Amino acid sequence: MKTLKLSLGLAVLALSVSACKNEKQTAAEKEVESYVMYVDSLENVAGNEVEKNWEAIEADYQTRMANLDQSMADLGENGEAKARVEASRAKYETIKTKIAAQKAAALVEMASSPQQKIRNTLFGEGRVGEDMNFSWVNKTNALAVYQQFVDAVQKNKDSYSREDWDEIKLMYEALDSRKNTVEKEGLSSDDNRKIAGLKLKFAPMYTLNRMGAKSGEMQKAKQ
Repeated sequence: MKTLKLSLGLAVLALSVSACKNEKQTAAEKEVESYVMYVDSLENVAGNEVEKNWEAIEADYQTRMANLDQSMADLGENGEAKARVEASRAKYETIKTKIAAQKAAALVEMASSPQQKIRNTLFGEGRVGEDMNFSWVNKTNALAVYQQFVDAVQKNKDSYSREDWDEIKLMYEALDSRKNTVEKEGLSSDDNRKIAGLKLKFAPMYTLNRMGAKSGEMQKAKQ
């Protein structure tokens, strides 16, 4: 009787281990299938959408890779699964290389535009792009940013066209909007006072020189 009970117990244990193993393998196979389908789906999305959302895609991919590593361990010596995963990895790297090239080309094109050259002069190389993002301006550097902006305008004011002045005004207003937020984050009263002085210096410089640029363009048109 004891031998029978022992045999039954071992049989149940073996079935439990087998069931657990099968569940892990099934889950691992689903993970592999999900990974392959995910990479394939990236090829069906418009290139500009992939590029625009690349940071989120890369983060999601790394999470999937972490899960996949465990799944591959559960699958053991499954040659077919490994081959599918390696093929998808290669496909993803191709997509990644393509996106990197597109981003590099976009940066070169952006840097060569007249508007970007002005932004680089006003704020530093690459600090502000077409998105006009000024989140990097904070209570510590706000005064220095305004100082560089006004100094750059002062230095180059005679070379700006009317369109250049319009771009400068857009940048100034965006910076001012960010400054309003920075004030609430602890901008010192001394820095705020100095910034006010720089703004007073910029306002007439903008008005007079934009008018002069417009008059100059009209004079050239008449000629």
